[in-house]
Amino acid sequence: MQPRYYQVEAHDALYNYLTSGQTGNPLIGMPTGTGKSLVIAMAVYTAMTYYQNKRVMMLTHVSKLVEQNAKALRNIWTNAPLGINSAELKQRDFYNPIIYGNIQSCVKKAEMFGHRDLLFIDEAHLIGPDQASQYAQAISVLKAINPGLVVVGFSATLFRMKQGELTDDGLFTDVCYDLTGYQAFNKLVAEGYLAPLIGKPTATRFDISNVKILGGEYNAKQLEDAVDKTNITFEACKEIIDYASERQHWMIFAAGVNHSEHIAEMLNGFGIPAAAVHSKLTSAENNSRLAAFESGQLRAIVGNNKLTTGYDFPPIDFIGDMQPCCSPGKHVQKYGRGTRISPDTGKTNCLVLDFAGNVLRCGPINDPIKPRKPGSGAPGEAPIRICDTCGAYNHASARFCCNCAMEFNFAPKIFRSAGNVEVMKVDDAEVLEIFPVSRIVYSLHEKKDAAGNLLSPPSMRVGYFCGLRRFDEWINFESTSNLMRHKARDWWRQRHDADPPATTFRALQLQSELRQPTKITVRLNCKYPEVKSYDYQ
Repeated sequence: MQPRYYQVEAHDALYNYLTSGQTGNPLIGMPTGTGKSLVIAMAVYTAMTYYQNKRVMMLTHVSKLVEQNAKALRNIWTNAPLGINSAELKQRDFYNPIIYGNIQSCVKKAEMFGHRDLLFIDEAHLIGPDQASQYAQAISVLKAINPGLVVVGFSATLFRMKQGELTDDGLFTDVCYDLTGYQAFNKLVAEGYLAPLIGKPTATRFDISNVKILGGEYNAKQLEDAVDKTNITFEACKEIIDYASERQHWMIFAAGVNHSEHIAEMLNGFGIPAAAVHSKLTSAENNSRLAAFESGQLRAIVGNNKLTTGYDFPPIDFIGDMQPCCSPGKHVQKYGRGTRISPDTGKTNCLVLDFAGNVLRCGPINDPIKPRKPGSGAPGEAPIRICDTCGAYNHASARFCCNCAMEFNFAPKIFRSAGNVEVMKVDDAEVLEIFPVSRIVYSLHEKKDAAGNLLSPPSMRVGYFCGLRRFDEWINFESTSNLMRHKARDWWRQRHDADPPATTFRALQLQSELRQPTKITVRLNCKYPEVKSYDYQ
């Protein structure tokens, strides 16, 4: 299995962090569909083969992810000493050097796993600061055995309601690699690694003005009562059939268990083979229905919370959202089910019909309104905004009330907006073009004042000649910025086996030994063209 360039970057960034003397617990942010499983597998392989006698674990919350992650490891390391601990998968291994498991299965007997050096957690956004949580309990036991245990988190959403960023007063301390930002996300779409989401306005709307918000989310029973109306469901299903008639694999999010059954029943009545999956069905029943969906026997699968995270079926080319939510994280995770590419089925994008108003409430998938750390507002600025119409609590950055959709009035220079009502923000998407490289020139770059004094440490200017065009980048080995030095180290390690030089002068001395890319990918729609990636084949 050949890793993509950004998967290699994520792996290298993690081990640069772990070997640089840092003592925290790092995070890696990767959008849904970009292959976190392979990065975890690469990281496990490196830990076990380059560092003797290491013992590692990978925990997540659903057995489907345990299976997916285990499969990724076996794809790159057939004979990995891997054990599975998952009651649902009917495997209960405690002793192998590598353990992949469900947190629900592993927490009760965490001491039996013994000494562990690294703990990888997939879907790390599920870990809150609550010390009574299952993850906190398991980590506490493992740290009691080995105080030097390092926890590495992976997630498509590096934030959490009522906490803010995952690095705000929680388990995780640093973000060592992040592709979840707006520009990085759009770059992955432009490069063909993610499928774009496209949205259409819907005529059907839900009245949830009387639904209370508890603990930062809508009251589940009140929400389902407000949304699960036969006439509304009928109109929404008619719109789905009109818009998605050419789409082959539909995923629909419902506001509750009963609502999911009613949607499936109505779709079947329209002649669309559909089934619901939810918590009131057995695992065998849910798995059977999902298998029917994936084989094409069912055109639509309807879920409440079963499909929000951990479900991987790339051909999904339509999402119907009838589940209003307040959580930007949940919102991003839901729509992430449609961002996986599926060349074999001819999928070019995923259509989204947002009946729930979640894009208006939470922002586009690639530019969501991130919750702030409680109490982190500037002096004199409330961290919440109270709606004058319905009294609901909102983020201070919200443009519209999450409960009644009233638009707030405030100075745009103070608060950021929710983006727009587009499912995926694309107005500033990167324009990328690949150029063959004919020649590369390395030179010293110094910035001086009028008296000839250096204003900043010297850097190496790299000029790529591509036909009649030249593109430049600056590599800063001596920068005072950790980020710039980190970039320089990664740049060097792609081109040379020796450790990165400490000075620009030494780098220039070794320029003849550098491996040279044959092609470069350049972003063109910016003030100065930016070299984004390299091809050495």
